[in-house]
Amino acid sequence: MKYIDEFRDGEVAQKIAASIRAEADPARHYHFMEFCGGHTHAISRYGVTDLLPDNVRMIHGPGCPVCVLPIGRVDQAIRLALDEGVTLCTYGDCLRVPASDSLSLLKAKARGGDIRMVYSSADAVALAQKNPDKQVVFFAIGFETTTPPTAVAIKQAAALGLKNFSVLCCHVLTPSAISSILESPEVRQWGTVPLDGFVGPAHVSTIIGSRPYEFFAEEYRKPVVIAGFEPLDVMQAIRMLIRQVNEGRAEVENEFSRAVDRNGNLKAQALVAEVFEMRKNFEWRGLNVLPYSALRIRSTFAEFDAEKRFPVDYSSVPDHKACECGAILRGVKRPQDCKIFGTVCTPENPVGSCMVSSEGACAAHYTYGRYKDV
Repeated sequence: MKYIDEFRDGEVAQKIAASIRAEADPARHYHFMEFCGGHTHAISRYGVTDLLPDNVRMIHGPGCPVCVLPIGRVDQAIRLALDEGVTLCTYGDCLRVPASDSLSLLKAKARGGDIRMVYSSADAVALAQKNPDKQVVFFAIGFETTTPPTAVAIKQAAALGLKNFSVLCCHVLTPSAISSILESPEVRQWGTVPLDGFVGPAHVSTIIGSRPYEFFAEEYRKPVVIAGFEPLDVMQAIRMLIRQVNEGRAEVENEFSRAVDRNGNLKAQALVAEVFEMRKNFEWRGLNVLPYSALRIRSTFAEFDAEKRFPVDYSSVPDHKACECGAILRGVKRPQDCKIFGTVCTPENPVGSCMVSSEGACAAHYTYGRYKDV
């Protein structure tokens, strides 16, 4: 397939790997964070780390929207289904995220909650249309990529005059997470994560463009290379980062030029700005409470805000004591550093959110057996 097959060519991968080995200075160590879970998945699936020299280390970041969802937000969704009797719609990965009292949305469904997996926010709007006697709530999660479809759903519901549709909004913002990691590289309870540069997210950047990352390059002197999700995309981005570090540069470069430009999708940005506004604070798993790091529904569309329609206040809930998801999301620890990884915690029985989503670092390592390298 165009733009897929040619980015999975094994011979080209070997040539890029040779170039990386030639350009990497053996006298220094390189630490690059792939922010997005899609990159983590590609690195594990295609064995990219096996092609890198020992002094080039990839660090997993918090770019998995299911993984950074705090337990308290899942609890809110469960209360909507079990206590308020709504029909709760959400994406498939959300259903298995562990919540309080040994529950998850899937287990709440087994207890009688009307919880349904949908492929898009439009499916939830259609369900509300077909069932005017039921309150339908769409549990909206994700970074900038999935925010515009949620905005479309809210505007569509407004145009249709639906009184039984609302959104539990948990959309979060990529730049805020990057800022948190750069401003707090040392985490008291976990340790320090060294960073020389970032592999910037692909799908997010198609919406926001490359412009927002320029601040990190200028202010923190950390190079950023936006990359696609195919293995050759990732390898070329690593090569470009090594070159920047060697030359003492800190710039934003765009490897994914076939889909990303500097300004992004202006129409999508305008749509999001019309429907949403910044939250003052929002809790992330592993990153704690971050200021202006998430979105809420504007007062213009308040009738479609589930947090205002139903009595479901947010309460922070600590993670499982044995789970290292917080440290893994910050890049301080690797999945195999967690004592319950691959034993108590597996994709079939996830204890932490990093094992739930296919974009989670633990799920990627477990699925492709990379942890066995240890």
